[in-house]
Order: sequence, then structure tokens, then C-alpha cells
Amino acid sequence: MSNETPKRPATYQDVLNPPPHMVAEIVRGALHLHPRPAPRHTNVGSGLGMKLGPPFRFGDGGPGGWWILDEPELHLAEQVLVPDVAVWCRERQPDLPETAWFEVAPDWVCEILSPSTRALDLGAKRQIYADFGVAHLWLVEPDAPTLEAFVLDERRWRLLVALVGDADVSLPPFDAITFDLATLWP
Repeated sequence: MSNETPKRPATYQDVLNPPPHMVAEIVRGALHLHPRPAPRHTNVGSGLGMKLGPPFRFGDGGPGGWWILDEPELHLAEQVLVPDVAVWCRERQPDLPETAWFEVAPDWVCEILSPSTRALDLGAKRQIYADFGVAHLWLVEPDAPTLEAFVLDERRWRLLVALVGDADVSLPPFDAITFDLATLWP
């Protein structure tokens, strides 16, 4: 007879109860805690929002019509995920939800890789995004510095391009603009 207590699936109450310096996610029934992003990491996410916001949210020099949010909480069936940046086309998500989370999968997700989240971002979360039909995924590595852009193709990720350093960025779904990748690095 085993002395081990069987693990119970994580619940939303577990997501609400972590220490204040931690981010909580439920991935495939398991609670995952990791530290809040470091300033270098947050700088990249904020920089992306500043580049994409004027043309894609507000229509300044671009098409407008998108919601662009840092660290939104996603409830995708039993999964509770917190991507670094996520975007919804307002045709699919006309209004912001009244809840503290989204139940509609985003159109685009960006995960900024860090030592504490790298394995989860590249593994289970990436597959969940594909399973729920997120059309575009960017993986950004501030320490490399690189950006890999993927498009969902028959429920599998297909690499469009890997950009390094100071490359020009003009990638779907944001190919209406071009910006210098180097502007994201501190």
C-alpha cells in the first residue's frame, strides 16, 4: 500500500491562491506556478504592444480592429493559460468579456521565453494553442535575441521565419506594418 496521497486535478481556486509574486496556470490538469516576468522580459512584451497598438488596435497607420492585451487569462476548456501577449480580431471577439478571463481563443499569441517558462511554453502550451485554433504564434527569446513566427496549418505549427537581432519584422497577421526587431531589446 502506498503512502502517497493521490494528486487531485488543479482547480480555479488554485489559480486564485498563489503568492503575489507568482503566475498560476492550469495545464492538462496540473497547476504550474512561475515567477512574475523579469523586467527584461516585460520590456519585450510591452514593446510589442507599443509597436502593434497604434496600427492594429487604434487604426493609426494600419487597419485597426484588434484587441491587444498583456498577460490575459485564457480559459480554454479546462486549461487556464496566461500568454505574455495575446490578440483577438474584433470580428471574433467584438467586446471585452465581463469576466476576468477570455473563453474565446486568441488569433495570435506571443510567448516570451524565459528559464522558468521555456519548457511549458515550447511544449504543452504550444500544443494547446494549436488544439484550440490559435492561428499565429510568435516565440521571442530576449537573451538570443530572436523571434520565431509560426502559422497554424492543419492543427500543426509551421515555422514561417526565424528573425535575429535587428531584422525587419513584417509578419502575419501584422504584415501591414514593418518594425525593427532591435527596438524590442533593452
